[in-house]
Amino acid sequence: MAKEAKMAIRERIWRLMEEMNIAAFPRPVHGRIPNFKGADRACANILHLIQRAEVVKINPDAPQRPCREISLRAGKKVVMPTPRIREGFLLLDPLLIPREAYGEASTISGAFKWGRPVKPWELPKIDLVIIGSVAVNPKNGRRLGKSHGYAEIEWGILSTFDKVGEDTPVATTVHDVQLVEEDIPKEPFDLPVDFIATPTRLIAVKRVDKKPRGIFWEHVTEEMLAEIPLLAEIRKSRI
Repeated sequence: MAKEAKMAIRERIWRLMEEMNIAAFPRPVHGRIPNFKGADRACANILHLIQRAEVVKINPDAPQRPCREISLRAGKKVVMPTPRIREGFLLLDPLLIPREAYGEASTISGAFKWGRPVKPWELPKIDLVIIGSVAVNPKNGRRLGKSHGYAEIEWGILSTFDKVGEDTPVATTVHDVQLVEEDIPKEPFDLPVDFIATPTRLIAVKRVDKKPRGIFWEHVTEEMLAEIPLLAEIRKSRI
């Protein structure tokens, strides 16, 4: 079963990161997009991708916080999903934030302070997506999140409103030990990556899978609709 195979890889990576003391706060990393020592260097390794963009969507997890700060310092607008997408998306405009507050604005609490809530259909078009991963295969770009599918739901929402698409580059920042050789099973909604940045290198992936488009409503449960009001709002508007 795909889900069991995926979870076995996650469990191995979480355990390895703790045993090797690669994990960083918050710990333990089990059940999370794991923060890691060198996350700032991994983000620095995709600075040239960030510089090409005007709008960058970055997940709210701890290892990607440096990516959010780097993007703001590079003068880029940052779209950050709120944790678990409970309160939708925040838009951070560096022109509206004092430079000395960029570090604060890159945190979750700071994003709520300095950003503004924006409905997905009102967001600008996104030029680069940066997501977190538990594990990723550098040969084909298949990745694993923490198993809740938030990155896929966010992509589904944004692609529904044509804010992202097949040609939107997707990058992930991970530690080198999170690179796996195993074949990660693919499900229809899974989002592959084009670039993998670690503290030591940048990998341009020869992606084998197309990026999904739209929300896969057949996989959306009543529990998910209750936990993510925006998802329920979109579904209601489409009925």
